[in-house]
Amino acid sequence: LFLFIVMISSDGHFLPNEVPELTLMQNSSHPLPNLNITLFNSNNNLVRPKLLQNKTHQKYILKLKQLEATDSGTWMCHVHSDSPLINQNISFDVKVLGFQNPDLERKYATVDSTVILSWHLNFQKIKWKESFTGQLNWKQQESATAHELLDFNITAQGKQHETKKSSHFWFEIPESKSESTIEVKLPKVHFNHSGEYQCHLAYNRRYTQSKIELVVMKVSANPVGPLLRGAEMTLICQVSSPLPSNTHLRWERVNGTQMDIKKSKQHEMKVEVNVSAAGLWNCHLIEDNDRKISLNYPVEETHVWISYMVTGASVGGCALAFALTCLFIICGISWQRRRRRAKRMAQARQYLLENKTCRCQ
Repeated sequence: LFLFIVMISSDGHFLPNEVPELTLMQNSSHPLPNLNITLFNSNNNLVRPKLLQNKTHQKYILKLKQLEATDSGTWMCHVHSDSPLINQNISFDVKVLGFQNPDLERKYATVDSTVILSWHLNFQKIKWKESFTGQLNWKQQESATAHELLDFNITAQGKQHETKKSSHFWFEIPESKSESTIEVKLPKVHFNHSGEYQCHLAYNRRYTQSKIELVVMKVSANPVGPLLRGAEMTLICQVSSPLPSNTHLRWERVNGTQMDIKKSKQHEMKVEVNVSAAGLWNCHLIEDNDRKISLNYPVEETHVWISYMVTGASVGGCALAFALTCLFIICGISWQRRRRRAKRMAQARQYLLENKTCRCQ
């Protein structure tokens, strides 16, 4: 009779990138055989561990690979020996608490748009029964100071509690978000809202994190306002941080030609185009030939603005003339009333004066 005992470090509870150790012990009244141990992960893929200890054939310590969140599940340890013949499968559970997001995700947004940033946790999916905490931080640049936006804790029963911490800029915690999700909503994105949003998980003084890099795009013109006849205007399209090599900015004129297209160079943060005629221009952010976001800028010539001004002045002049006419009529009526009142008072004074003169005689 051979007795095998399998033990996994940290009671089978891990964070991503941690390397667990598996201990296999055997006990028998017969001489202990030399075992051949094969491991299969939760996806039934072969794992090649590193053997740390095997001096007496009684205790085997195996160092596994760095874990990922997708490694959660039931693993299989296959024990084999030719003499005596042993073929034994021993299962054990591995739970890796983490994010279903990639470690680094990039999200694009235009100025004044609404953006929702989400981190999907896997604690319900893997039936994690231990409490843990976390927080969400934001910093504009890699070397900048981090600002804590919110913190959260998950109880052993899976209840989720969040507390808003920062007033550095306005954001919301959506009430209708799905379970096992940390989420913030930026209802009106500003250019300086860009940067790294880092969600941290902490369990037993061990940490893991997932980042979302928010890249914000805006368009502007120099000079601002209508295009003067015979003059030029520079349209500027820029983003808040350098773009990866597979991403670029592109200006193009609506219903224009190939001559009306201007692309940014690799890793450039802005692209400029000189314009000498009215028209509608679009700036696109393109990643792997896929348009992620777009902004438009209408260019209008001066005569268009002048026609607007003439129309506005005409309407305003008519309104002013009507108001002055009404004012003159009201003033005229009031003046006539005051004149009649003064005439009546003069007549009354004359009448009294004549009566007084008669009495004195």
